[in-house]
Amino acid sequence: MENETELRVVHQEEQQHREEGEEEAQPQNPPPLRRRFVRYLYVGYFLARWSARTWEFSVALYMIHLWPNSLLLAAIYGAIESGSTAIFGPIVGQWVEGMDYVKVLRLWLLFQNLSYTIAGGAVIKLLLVSDLKSQNLPVFAILVVLTNVAGAIGVLSTLAGTILIERDWAVVMSEGHPPAVLTRMNSVIRGIDLSSKLLSPVITGLIISFVSLKASAITFAAWATITAWVEYWLFIFVYSGVPAIARSNERRILRSRTKQVEGTDAPVSVSIAPGTEEGSTGNPPSRTGIWKILDRVSKSSFVGAWRIYFNQEVVLPGVSLALLFFTVLSFGTLMTATLQWVGIPTYIIGIGRGISATVGLAATFVYPLMQSRLSTLRTGLWSFWSQWSCLLVCVGSIWVKKDKLASYMLMAGVAASRLGLWMFDLSVIQQMQDLVSESDRCVVGGVQNSLQSALDLMAYLLGIIVSNPKDFWILTLISFSTVSLAGMLYTIHLYRIRNHIFHFEKIPLLNKCLFKLLPSRGNM
Repeated sequence: MENETELRVVHQEEQQHREEGEEEAQPQNPPPLRRRFVRYLYVGYFLARWSARTWEFSVALYMIHLWPNSLLLAAIYGAIESGSTAIFGPIVGQWVEGMDYVKVLRLWLLFQNLSYTIAGGAVIKLLLVSDLKSQNLPVFAILVVLTNVAGAIGVLSTLAGTILIERDWAVVMSEGHPPAVLTRMNSVIRGIDLSSKLLSPVITGLIISFVSLKASAITFAAWATITAWVEYWLFIFVYSGVPAIARSNERRILRSRTKQVEGTDAPVSVSIAPGTEEGSTGNPPSRTGIWKILDRVSKSSFVGAWRIYFNQEVVLPGVSLALLFFTVLSFGTLMTATLQWVGIPTYIIGIGRGISATVGLAATFVYPLMQSRLSTLRTGLWSFWSQWSCLLVCVGSIWVKKDKLASYMLMAGVAASRLGLWMFDLSVIQQMQDLVSESDRCVVGGVQNSLQSALDLMAYLLGIIVSNPKDFWILTLISFSTVSLAGMLYTIHLYRIRNHIFHFEKIPLLNKCLFKLLPSRGNM
C-alpha cells in the first residue's frame, strides 16, 4: 500500500509539472538564450575536449618511444580503449540518464581529469628512467598497465561528458527556439572538437620538438589538474543560469523516482520451467541454471540499452555512422605507418593531417547552410555520397604503379572526404536529437558510441591480421566496401521515410526533356 501511495504521488507530481509546463508554454515564448552562458558552455567544452584530444595524440608517441620499432604497445592501448568503450558505453549512457546533472558533472570531471593526471604521472615515471624495461621489467609492466587502465577510464569519463553536452544540454537549451539554433549549436560544438583535434597535436609537437617528450607529459598532467576546476565552474554557471536545464533536471529526477517505485511495486511472477513439475523427471538442474543466467542477461541494463537503441526510428542512420569507423581511410596509425613505409616525409604527412582537419572544420560552416536549404535528412544523403565520391580517388590509387603518386592520391582522397564525413556526422546527431525521446537520449548516445568503438576495434584487429604494408590495398578495399554499405543503409532509411530519393521535378533540364518528350508520345 505504501508503494502504491508513493507511486500515485509521483504520478500526480509529474502530471502537475506537465500541466504547469503547458500553461507556461501557451502564453509565453521561451526566454532567449543568453550569449554569456552559451559562451561558458563552449569554453568549458573546449577545455575538456583539448585534454581528450591531447591525450589521444600523445599516448601513441609515448608508447612508440617506450617500445621502439614496434606498434605493439600503441595497438594494445588502442584495442583496450576501443574495447572498454564498446563494452561499457551503453552502461555509461544509462548512468548519465539516471543521475541529476550536478552529480554527472562532478563525476565526469573528477574521473576524467584524475585519470589523465594518473596516466600522465605514470608516463613521466616511465620516461624519467629510460632503461626501466631492462632494469625492472615488472615495474615497467605495472606502469604500462596503469597507463592503459587510467587512459581507458579517462576515455569513458569523456564519453559521459560528450553525451551530456552534445546529446542533452544542446537539445535542452535550444528547446522552443527555431531549428536553426540547434543546428548552429551542433556546428559550433563540432567545430570546437575539430579545432582541438587540429591544434592540440601542433602544440604538443612543438613542446616535444623544442623541449622534450617528458616536458609534454608534465604539461599534460598539469593541464588536466588545473582545468578540472575551471571546467566545473563554467558548467555550474551554465546549469544555474539556464532555466531550461534546471527544468529538464527536475523531469529526469521525477522519471528516476517513478522507475524506482514501479520497480519495487512490480508483481513477482513465479514461472515453472518445462519438465520441472512435481512428479516429472524433466531436465537436469543445470539447464534450469542456464535459463536463469540467460534470463538475468536479457534483463540486464546492458541488453536493455541495446534494446532501446534498436527500437529507435534513427537506428539505420546510427548504424551507418558507426560503420564509418570500420576503416583505415583516415590519418590514423595504420595509414600513417604505411605512408612512412612508402617513404613519404613526416612533415608531408603532418601537413596532410592538418589539411584534413581543416577541411573537416569547414563542414561546421557548410552544414548549417545546406541544412537550412535542404532538410537534415537530405543533407545527410548528399554529404554522405560526396564523401563516398572522394574516396573513389583512394580506390583508384591501388592501380597506380608509382608508389609516391599513389600515396599522394590516397592522402588527397582522404582529406577531401572529411567535408562530407563531418557533415554526415552532424546530420545524424541532429536526427537523433530531434527524434529520440528525452528519457532515452543519453542511453541511445551511449550505445551509439559503444557501437562506433566496437567497429573501431574491429579495424584495429583487421590491421593486425593484414599487417604487411604491401597489403594496404586490401584494407583500402574492405574500408571502401564498408563505407558503401553504410551509404546503402542510409539511403534505404531515407527512402523508407520519404518514399523517394530525388526530386526529379526540381531539375530544370530534366523537366524540359520530359515536356518535349510527352507531347510527342501523345501524337504517336
